[in-house]
Amino acid sequence: MRTPRLAGLGLATLAAAAMTVAGCDTSASSSSAPASSASPSASAAEPAAVQALSAAAAKLGETSFKVSATSGSDFTLNGAVDPAQGVGTVDLTATGPNASLNVKTLLIGQDLYVQVPGVTKAGTWTHLDVSRLPAGANVGLRPGQVDPVDTANLLSSATDVHSTGPDAYAGTLDLSKAAGLGVSTTQPQNVPFTVNLDDQGRLSTMTITPASTAPIEVRYSDYGSPVTASRPAASEITEAPDSLYSSFGGK
Repeated sequence: MRTPRLAGLGLATLAAAAMTVAGCDTSASSSSAPASSASPSASAAEPAAVQALSAAAAKLGETSFKVSATSGSDFTLNGAVDPAQGVGTVDLTATGPNASLNVKTLLIGQDLYVQVPGVTKAGTWTHLDVSRLPAGANVGLRPGQVDPVDTANLLSSATDVHSTGPDAYAGTLDLSKAAGLGVSTTQPQNVPFTVNLDDQGRLSTMTITPASTAPIEVRYSDYGSPVTASRPAASEITEAPDSLYSSFGGK
């Protein structure tokens, strides 16, 4: 069976994926991108708002959480992550005029396992050598990236961040500045967003509103709840074929 062209689906980030399945021209970056700061840009922004979002993004690395994301009926993501334990699970489904697939991801420490249609046999997991993947390629999780939506990276590109009410903020994301997005320069790169925090200053909801696709709705919840994730039995693990790395733009 033919291996899906995963890089073309923009699985590097939720934003790129949602735009791609809607028919926009995006691709995962195959070059190593420098690590970005979690701090939104201070340009035309309220310093207190910038600080609040930066602190909220940082909290994602401090405790376990659940995350869900949708973009209309074409994209859904559900995940649970415990950054302290280095474990997490993600179930991602993307559909559109050119592609449709469901990918499951399991992160156990430095080991990344996936279930990819056309690659992984039923009842097994495919083990990925992360060193063979380009910096911008993800299937929900990977070692060092505990948030499948990569919100801290997205917020690092934020401009004109301002308060809109208690624990509520808005601004603009400059996707050309978010590391690893690989957004085409022929497409609009500035998109509005809103964020709501909970009563402890943690991310609760984020909405990104691209001009040509359904809004991207992200929800964070269940902070501090246990995350159940265990390594598959050896008999249930196979190593990824070269074709899978190629489909991500890897080697």
